Amino acid sequence: MNDAVTKPKTRTKTKVERPKLHKVILVNDDYTPREFVTRVLKAEFRMTEDQAYKVMITAHKLGACVVAVFTKDVAETKATRATDAGRAKGYPLLFTTEPEE
Repeated sequence: MNDAVTKPKTRTKTKVERPKLHKVILVNDDYTPREFVTRVLKAEFRMTEDQAYKVMITAHKLGACVVAVFTKDVAETKATRATDAGRAKGYPLLFTTEPEE
């Protein structure tokens, strides 16, 4: 008779989650020139002239506009660089981030 006890093999599966996404938001102000905002959107967010203009006008009309959605690190980096570009020229240009729902 076989007295060997066999134990079932257990495997642990690591559950990989997608990273949480964050929105980059352009906040309207009454001082930064439209052309400058469009230039920053094209440079930092790789938008076409038409896309950048539409985002800028939407922020102008509504007070704020979602520019793009990225992972947290990328969103914060792009928002900071775009805001800093405005500050370097003396404009109160502001990009913020918030978690996507």
